[in-house]
Amino acid sequence: MAVDPLIELRGVNKHFGALHVLRDINLTVGRGEVVVVIGPSGSGKSTLCRTINRLETIESGHITLDGRPLPEEGRGLAQLRAEVGMVFQSFNLFAHKTVLANVSLAQIKVRKRGREEADRRSRELLERVGLAAHADKYPAQLSGGQQQRVAIARALAMDPKALLFDEPTSALDPEMINEVLEVMQQLARDGMTMLVVTHEMGFARSAANRVVFMADGAVVEDRSPEEFFTAPSSDRAKDFLSKILKH
Repeated sequence: MAVDPLIELRGVNKHFGALHVLRDINLTVGRGEVVVVIGPSGSGKSTLCRTINRLETIESGHITLDGRPLPEEGRGLAQLRAEVGMVFQSFNLFAHKTVLANVSLAQIKVRKRGREEADRRSRELLERVGLAAHADKYPAQLSGGQQQRVAIARALAMDPKALLFDEPTSALDPEMINEVLEVMQQLARDGMTMLVVTHEMGFARSAANRVVFMADGAVVEDRSPEEFFTAPSSDRAKDFLSKILKH
């Protein structure tokens, strides 16, 4: 168990129609921990990720952030989304705004920072993700890997308690994946609390404190990367690993 739980899910269930996509999920992410969620597609990984900032609602169970239940709606929900940053498969940047404006926008709107302060913070973060020189460009002028790094800077700009990544590299060309994973590796080293849904086993192995393996909407294993990759205990995980590690 995590020493200082920041995110906790207890008995969480979710259906889409007749499909039981999350089955009695229990999961804890400790402060400063990197938890990587892997599993076959359709196993509920993305849905799990999206329940933590209420992009998906749950039918039963409890989710707490920093010991408090997630707010239902309104101002509390906007605040929650500032506390728990999310980086998606698609970058969701505003096409008509510069990179700098994309990173500053929510700081001004939600965190109520002045533009100068927001822009200063944005430039620091663009520096951190290796894009300081691109602040005045528009998203369309950047590669996919660069756009995803802008999206990470934008999430960081809110000074979140945790970051959720939902398959952040799956829409990228292979040569761009590493530049995004390197930024994520650095965040992990800096002690950022992260829940990462990914197909990148190298990242899971090197950056995760724990690997959570999901299948059919349930958590099947929750162990250290070392244990999981060398000696998975379930047949589902053995089968999954044998398929992906052959390549």
